[in-house]
Amino acid sequence: MKKNVLMGLSLVGLLVLGACGQGDAGEKSDVKKVGILQTVEHGSFDEAREGFIQGLADNGYKEGENLEIDYQNAQNNQDNLKSMSEKLIKDDPDLLLAVGTPSGQALANGTQDIPTLVTAVTDLKAAKLVKSYDKPGTNISGTSNLSPIKKQIDLLLSVVPDAKKIGLLYNAGEVNSQIQIDVAKAYLEELGLEVNIKNATTTNDVQQATESVASDVDGIYIPTDSTFASAATVVGEVVKEKKIPLVAGSVDQVKEGGLVTLGVDYVSLGHQTGEMAAKILDGEATPQEIPVEYAKNLAFYVNEDMAAALGIDPESIKEPK
Repeated sequence: MKKNVLMGLSLVGLLVLGACGQGDAGEKSDVKKVGILQTVEHGSFDEAREGFIQGLADNGYKEGENLEIDYQNAQNNQDNLKSMSEKLIKDDPDLLLAVGTPSGQALANGTQDIPTLVTAVTDLKAAKLVKSYDKPGTNISGTSNLSPIKKQIDLLLSVVPDAKKIGLLYNAGEVNSQIQIDVAKAYLEELGLEVNIKNATTTNDVQQATESVASDVDGIYIPTDSTFASAATVVGEVVKEKKIPLVAGSVDQVKEGGLVTLGVDYVSLGHQTGEMAAKILDGEATPQEIPVEYAKNLAFYVNEDMAAALGIDPESIKEPK
């Protein structure tokens, strides 16, 4: 009888310990594997990735507990993108995340099966990642970082109301940048302004392109472009010297080398993507049926140091309605 009682107590103890173990994992005891491929290291992409991880954590998936993350950064190198995407896919994770358009395209070329989300991609359809925004129809969905381009242009023109010519800088090799530049150019021409457009294919070309444009225009607009974002401090030094106001597509770009923006909050954008990922990992949805989302939160930011260098009162710069 005593032996049976002890066995019963032991069994109860094991059950209690098991229950405690499940509680510690936040009811999601299975460890999920997520692979992250990031195009290049810069503030906006880093913030989107961090927001994604926080979004997962806020929905019960915490790294080191029930979540394993394999993070790869291609540093804007196409060969790296290919090899890193192949590695992540070979590991057969539960979900993949691409930060940036080239990363999304690399993963899309490698797998049509593993659930994949993208973030910080301007136009998922133009990048051939989805069939439609409402119903992607592929193994990919995610969040677009499409900025309010016309409002950003209006913001620049509020700073230089007598402007006759505006400069546009971007990398024509980035699909998302070309889309934004087309919108900006059409809008500026609609307003009767001249446009000076320069392309830089690598960060090594950024300074020369910026100097060329800054010597010929009244203001500069740069979209959410990976190449120029990676060299934002270089751009900032040029426009500061030339005394040319610059509006960029993201807050991060302006912090490092611009004057003002009404741009995407990338932490928030990444968090949205993390919430989508949690639904997929929970088995509640698939990328094929999750609509692509736009940024829910925008941030108005004025670089006061740049304003001072340009002789502009930061209080005079108002958020567009």
